[in-house]
Amino acid sequence: MNVGNLPASAWPGGRAGHGGAAVTAEVALGVAAVVVLVFWARLIAASWGGGYWVFDIAAGAAVCALALTRRRGRVWTAAAGLGIAVVAVVVAAAADLPNEPGPGMALGLSVLVGSAVRTLPARPAGAVAAGGLLVAAASAPMAHNGSVVVLNAGGWLAAVTVGGGLRLLAERRRAAADRVRHDERRRLARELHDVAAHHMTGIVLQAQAARLLARRRSGLLEESLEDIEEASTGALSALRRVVGLLREAADDVPGPPGRLTDLIDRFDGPPVTLRGPADAEDWPPEVTSTVYRIVQESLTNVARHAPRARSVTVEIAGGGGTVVVEVADDAPPTPPSRNRGGYGLLGMRERVEALDGTLRAGPRPEGGWSVRAALPLGARR
Repeated sequence: MNVGNLPASAWPGGRAGHGGAAVTAEVALGVAAVVVLVFWARLIAASWGGGYWVFDIAAGAAVCALALTRRRGRVWTAAAGLGIAVVAVVVAAAADLPNEPGPGMALGLSVLVGSAVRTLPARPAGAVAAGGLLVAAASAPMAHNGSVVVLNAGGWLAAVTVGGGLRLLAERRRAAADRVRHDERRRLARELHDVAAHHMTGIVLQAQAARLLARRRSGLLEESLEDIEEASTGALSALRRVVGLLREAADDVPGPPGRLTDLIDRFDGPPVTLRGPADAEDWPPEVTSTVYRIVQESLTNVARHAPRARSVTVEIAGGGGTVVVEVADDAPPTPPSRNRGGYGLLGMRERVEALDGTLRAGPRPEGGWSVRAALPLGARR
């Protein structure tokens, strides 16, 4: 079954899939800026007369344009916007023009400050926030009325509050993703003992046989040494694939994860059909445990996110040096915002990529969700 690569938006902190929302937000910001600038220009023209509105519109439009291009460089756009605002405050006071920053400029500054607080490292984010507060405070002594002061102070406060809240939310998501990776690596480390024991036991037995052959039938010694070399190659390959992901120490070693048939029997959800072997004697132990974990996590996702699924199919196939496992359900389609991308899939991807495998997940055209992993068997023992 052909399923698309799991979009980056399905992983915590991912951005793919948000392109349409980002464009919509930018268009909405542009429209809001135009409306505010035009509305304020008309108010200035009606109350001040003449061309007093020109300076406010020019300065406000410049800051709003920087806000719309902030993704190209959040530091320099924020610095430029704050610089324009400072100049506008001074010029407006010296030339007896309407108070600055006006509503249009305040809108652009709020976006620039909020975006910087949300995404920049702590020091530059704090500097931009402080600059925004300085601009709001500088406009107060020169204001002809208190509404402009309230507008600028409220805009700054909203920018810092929203930007800081989104920053905190993103940090929590990153921390949760890091915990998932950490837990998955610990499980892999615990299973490393079983992988090593599986291969090293064979090597020890072959070495003992070689010693006996050296004493009794030296003609067969070369064949026994070849077996030892092959077993050693398989052990090194398996260990490198698992150890390649690990960066931390592990706990005590547990037993094997269990049998797929037992896992399926215990599943408290829609009926599960197993197609293909639950395991095979010639699979490396790290592949067997990974197949088990993929099925386990996929069934957990079905129970959590697909209450309307009527059946689940677990299909396992081996051939060409690769084991392919796919778990699919027939739940009705769900809105994109309710997809099943999350920390469980992140953990599966960590495990699969540790074995140089590939993972695909996503909705099926006919409905439901599919998780498909291809795991290379590597060197045989």
